[in-house]
Amino acid sequence: MVKVTKKNVAAIIAAIGGEDNINMATHCISRLRFQLKDESIVDEAALKEIDIVRGNFSSNGQYQVVIGQGTVDKAYEELIRQTNVKEVTTAELKEENAKKLNPLQKIVKMLADVFIPILPAIVASGLLLGINNVLVGVGIFVEGKSLVDMYPNLAGIAGMISMIAGTAFAFLPALVGWSAVKYFGGNPLMGIVLGLVLVNPALMSAYDIGVKEPHYWNFFGLEVAQIGYQGQVLPVLVAAWVYATIEKGLRRVIPDAFQLLIVAPVTLLVTSALSLIAIGPITLAISNWITDGIVSLSNVSPMITGILFGACFALLVITGMHHAFLAVNLQLISTTGRTMFWPIQALSDTAQGSAALAMAFVTRDKKNRSIALTSALSAYLGITEPAMFGVNLRAKYAFVCSMIGAGLAGGFIAYNGVISQSIGVSGLFSILSITRAGWSAYAIGMVIAIGVPFVLTFIIGLARRKQGNAGF
Repeated sequence: MVKVTKKNVAAIIAAIGGEDNINMATHCISRLRFQLKDESIVDEAALKEIDIVRGNFSSNGQYQVVIGQGTVDKAYEELIRQTNVKEVTTAELKEENAKKLNPLQKIVKMLADVFIPILPAIVASGLLLGINNVLVGVGIFVEGKSLVDMYPNLAGIAGMISMIAGTAFAFLPALVGWSAVKYFGGNPLMGIVLGLVLVNPALMSAYDIGVKEPHYWNFFGLEVAQIGYQGQVLPVLVAAWVYATIEKGLRRVIPDAFQLLIVAPVTLLVTSALSLIAIGPITLAISNWITDGIVSLSNVSPMITGILFGACFALLVITGMHHAFLAVNLQLISTTGRTMFWPIQALSDTAQGSAALAMAFVTRDKKNRSIALTSALSAYLGITEPAMFGVNLRAKYAFVCSMIGAGLAGGFIAYNGVISQSIGVSGLFSILSITRAGWSAYAIGMVIAIGVPFVLTFIIGLARRKQGNAGF
């Protein structure tokens, strides 16, 4: 394993333009993140030659150098020792970089900053739901029977797992409320309360709209339906912004001695009332229009939709636009009970791993082979950044081959109606998020996502190796 040394960290500093070219620096789980004064002077060729560097790219105003989990901590510590660079948190760097973003990039950044913190809860719930599907799915092990049918003693375990798995989705507005109010600058604990207000059991469940008749409150002649917003994303996002805006305004004018008694109660009452009277109904209608539009477009030709989305998803990852699809998937699941996009995303991640694995067999460079092997394994387990930025984009043709494989796999599973009822892990274990009826088709899609990128990358790589141009 390559070690972090003064020499290789100094080489990184020199390659990105020296200490004078760095405004701020921080790191995440696998990457050094910089705000540079001038990205055009970065010597990318020199970066690629540094033994601890697995890749580099620029996204949303940040120049990022992929180092690897665990190793990046040591590299960052050495970077700070060697420079007088301003040390900031990831959040502070994002806030500074946000000033340079256009409106669309700001929306995508907002969605990423709101949904990424709650992603572990969503993924954990999706994984548990997958385990429950294995227990209750009919015909998985024996024709016409589930494991629970075969072993009735498992019924209690299955019921408990189902309850635990459904909690994050049932109280999704509370999770989003916490993260969104925090992002907009309000009290995140009150964001949880705001989200719980929108799913209070005293309100008719959003899932019963059209099935039951709601009760109404009468506000001085105004009839307000007592409807909750279970599983909804947009209503609580807008409500969180309103809450944080009102709270910050009140904190500026209310004396400190009275803030505890006035700010939170008034803000919660006003925002909750506005949410039930106007924000909820309006944003729910907008959410349904968006959902209906996406479903209608995908229904025109599921196969073409799957091919285009599968092939282009990796491009969305490069731009950061893929974060928007987390909200789309959650909205589709809450509104229709399923999504066709999450399975395709998972196969796209697998395709990246397969292309990187092929590069390990193509390259003659020991360092690059090691990077490719570890990156491929990481992608197969659901973490694609090392494979995408450290291997495939550097080789270019490997990235294109991964897109082709992902497009073919996405088209196949979309044509066969493969769907997911939850968001779970990506990579090889993503089948746990797929409904039982789609397992066979998804397994074939997985074979396509593994085989096509590997074979294409390997063939092209061998041909280029003969010309002395197969590396990365």
